[in-house]
Amino acid sequence: MEEAKEYLKVSIERKIRRQFGKTIKEAEPHEIYYALSRTILDYSIENWYNTTRKYNEKQVKQVYYFSAEFLMGRYLGNNMINLQIYDEIKEVLKDLNIDINIIEDSEPDPGLGNGGLGRLAACFLDSLATLKMPGHGYGIRYKYGMFQQKIENGYQMEYPDDWLKYGDPWSIKRLDRVYDIKFGGEVEVHKDEIGKEYYKRVNTETINAIAYDAPILGYGTDTVNTLRLWEAKSPQGFDLQLFNDQKYLEASAEAVKAEDLSRVLYPNDTERSGKELRLKQQYFFVSASLQDIVRKYKEKYGNVFSGFADKIAIQLNDTHPVVAIPELMRIFLDSEKLSWVEAWEICQKVFSYTNHTVLAEALEKWDINIFSSLLPRVYQIIEEINRRFMAEISKKYPEDWAKQQRMSIIGNGEVRMAWLAIVGTHAINGVAAIHTEILKHQTLKDWYELYPEKFQNKTNGITQRRWLLKANPELAGYITSLIGNKWITDLSELKKLEQYIEDDSVLNKLLEIKHKKKEDLAKYIKENNNIEVNIDSIFDVQIKRLHEYKRQLLNVFHIMDLYNKIKENPLLEMVPRTFIFGAKAAPGYRRAKSIIKLINAVAEKVNNDPEINDKIKVIFIEDYKVSLAEKIIPASEVSEQISTAGKEASGTGNMKLMLNGAMTLGTLDGANIEIVEEAGVDNNFIFGLKADEVERLNLYGKSNPLEEYHVVEGLKKVIDQLVDGTYYDNHRGLFKELHASLLNGVEGGKPDQYYVLKDFAAYRSTQNRLQNTYKDKRKWAQMMLMNIANSGKFSSDRTIKEYAKDIWNISTFE
Repeated sequence: MEEAKEYLKVSIERKIRRQFGKTIKEAEPHEIYYALSRTILDYSIENWYNTTRKYNEKQVKQVYYFSAEFLMGRYLGNNMINLQIYDEIKEVLKDLNIDINIIEDSEPDPGLGNGGLGRLAACFLDSLATLKMPGHGYGIRYKYGMFQQKIENGYQMEYPDDWLKYGDPWSIKRLDRVYDIKFGGEVEVHKDEIGKEYYKRVNTETINAIAYDAPILGYGTDTVNTLRLWEAKSPQGFDLQLFNDQKYLEASAEAVKAEDLSRVLYPNDTERSGKELRLKQQYFFVSASLQDIVRKYKEKYGNVFSGFADKIAIQLNDTHPVVAIPELMRIFLDSEKLSWVEAWEICQKVFSYTNHTVLAEALEKWDINIFSSLLPRVYQIIEEINRRFMAEISKKYPEDWAKQQRMSIIGNGEVRMAWLAIVGTHAINGVAAIHTEILKHQTLKDWYELYPEKFQNKTNGITQRRWLLKANPELAGYITSLIGNKWITDLSELKKLEQYIEDDSVLNKLLEIKHKKKEDLAKYIKENNNIEVNIDSIFDVQIKRLHEYKRQLLNVFHIMDLYNKIKENPLLEMVPRTFIFGAKAAPGYRRAKSIIKLINAVAEKVNNDPEINDKIKVIFIEDYKVSLAEKIIPASEVSEQISTAGKEASGTGNMKLMLNGAMTLGTLDGANIEIVEEAGVDNNFIFGLKADEVERLNLYGKSNPLEEYHVVEGLKKVIDQLVDGTYYDNHRGLFKELHASLLNGVEGGKPDQYYVLKDFAAYRSTQNRLQNTYKDKRKWAQMMLMNIANSGKFSSDRTIKEYAKDIWNISTFE
């Protein structure tokens, strides 16, 4: 132990001196963070090398997870925990008079993801390594991530998220892994020496993909897998001649254009140029990844591809990487000279597809003109895939022309990427039980009838190592003192906590820990929002991407109604409430940004009204990200999961909040249904329309929001306050558009399409029931315990075991 501590101390000091020319006493926190991270990386290198070597020697089947985003969160704390050296490093830093919390807080969140999709991918990589399974991630190394959100005068403003400002100590640049990615140009037909035709792309725009590798450490194992991310560079780079000719902008133009591909996550695509950039991003990372996979396969097995599907599995995380299917076909056909039949059979066995949404805008479609001009050879291959598929469909449904048109991969001037994913894979899965059923019987009904054997459910999960062990060490430590530490790698062990359901000492301790985490969050809010919050109030939290279907609007309408009632009756008895929001809206999503402005306008009025007397506080925490979630989730008491039923695929925030003892206030949507099944409906707060009821309303149009507007007590006043000047939007008409979207419909949409008004009365009633329940602290603590104890199903370890067994056919590697 002492030798290890001395090694860590010497290594940190040496790296600070070498990298920054300072002593450790002179170093800034981010410099100490960098040196400490590099020390831990060095500590892991041998296991990383050995893991790769063992995979190669044993020729095991490996899974590659293709995702447009990996929302990793901070590496340092998670890696110290997984290496089980957190306490030792804490002691070393303490000996040097350095607070480990300050060092951890100096680490930027990697700008590699946006929300649940990316965080799920990160949890999956953690579980793969912890379970000693051969699995790796492929994506893009975004320079600026999505954006840094600032709230200015209540409005969301977007700024570059310069997470690489001080460098990235966790990634290793691999100049031996560089691939050419080609766009545009023309396709020429050639013949080889035996007269067989093959295709060649000419006059293309070529961009280099450069690999950066980061280690993914398993908890308590010597398994280290790899996250490989691609950075875009121009092969021409800087043009010195143009620069010397004093054409300064032109000298860097090609380099800037190339680097745009890995500059920003999800660029605004409301115009053609944005759509082209997003398609180029998708093709860029899947082409580089596939070239890399094929290269590694050939190094081990040569040019015989009959065993490719026995050694490689590729999971497509939503539709963003689906262009990988025709791209692998292109590599097999044009580079490796396989026949169509052989190539297609391999592709279908290799690829599997996870659908993450039923929303039409997320079932990605590309304009044919954009697609064919950027990726002419890939488009030719999609045309051939579709021609062969439609021949099959016309035989199966010879008289059903409408179905044939619906199922064509190419139609209405678009390439339908979800359809391509279904045709080109051997397995399609939803991410919660209800989501999968909606896919099978509504969204993808035609496809389920055609390929019932392909459809599976894999309910999402989260890693308890980050979301309990790291994020809430007080609760984690107490749980371990009660039931031991096996829960860290087997979350079902938490079920043992149920034996303490009548133990007052345990219940009081849970309340004490929650109070401590509320104090920590209140301190953060005071420092960053300059608002004092009541620690004894209910911490009611909605933290997720801002989208109309997630219904932050329903939440804020309830706050507005509650405020109106207190103004009418200042003596109204109620448990004080602190409503906490964290959310980013896509830069081009106008109404979502209007809702952010409304939340902040309500906060401005409520928080500064002396008559409210701290009964309500409204907090919008800007720039929501993983490191903030680690602060907010342990302090949360109410988990707002109030999406329109049938719209949320699964959710993972609901699982993190449950694991930390928050009660779900939600609709029967996504994984909420399974949460209630596990923890019990009496231990959560469920309200509102069910998915089948929403579907009937959508089909038959029986809902009229004006009925609720006029009949539900207090609702008309709330809605009218959007346009009567109560809340100010600088005369921009933002709130007027929200008002119109609810009562009349805008841009061709029907009024209140997410049933905010329809569910308002039920939501308010359930909020009142929640408040009354909270008064009984013992009952509330019992509900906390039951949620924690029954969260075992929602470990990503369980999810990965199901993928490994049912889809990938990989196993624990020993």
